Amino acid sequence: MSDKPQPRARDAYPHFLTITTRWMDNDMYGHVNNVVYYSYFDTVVNEYLIRAGVLDVEHGRTIGLVVETQCNYLASLAFPQQVEAGLRVAKLGSSSVRYEIGLFAAGDAAPAAQGHFVHVYVDRDTRRPVPLPEPLRAALTALAV
Repeated sequence: MSDKPQPRARDAYPHFLTITTRWMDNDMYGHVNNVVYYSYFDTVVNEYLIRAGVLDVEHGRTIGLVVETQCNYLASLAFPQQVEAGLRVAKLGSSSVRYEIGLFAAGDAAPAAQGHFVHVYVDRDTRRPVPLPEPLRAALTALAV
């Protein structure tokens, strides 16, 4: 039995965002540096929340704090490729959510990387967990698998 993760196909992700790689994303080995993949994860999650109207980064009372991340690297990405970031919700709790992300080179069927992000939603001032507001829960439910 292998510990190697099985790649998820594109159709496993209900939401996609195209991300343009930048020259500075590449490292000295000629491919996107591993830490940049986490930036792509953060970008697709927050883009979805902002477009859905459930994240007000300046004034919202509820904010998501990252408490866990993980990434499996399956193939290289490099500038000047376009990255298609797929997003889904694997687990929805009372105050937390596990997002799963697949990063695909434009047009590729298999992901170059896949992983997850866990957000705990908290009160902006107290930083204590709070129940997911209903509009946020509805937006997340639309991505649930």
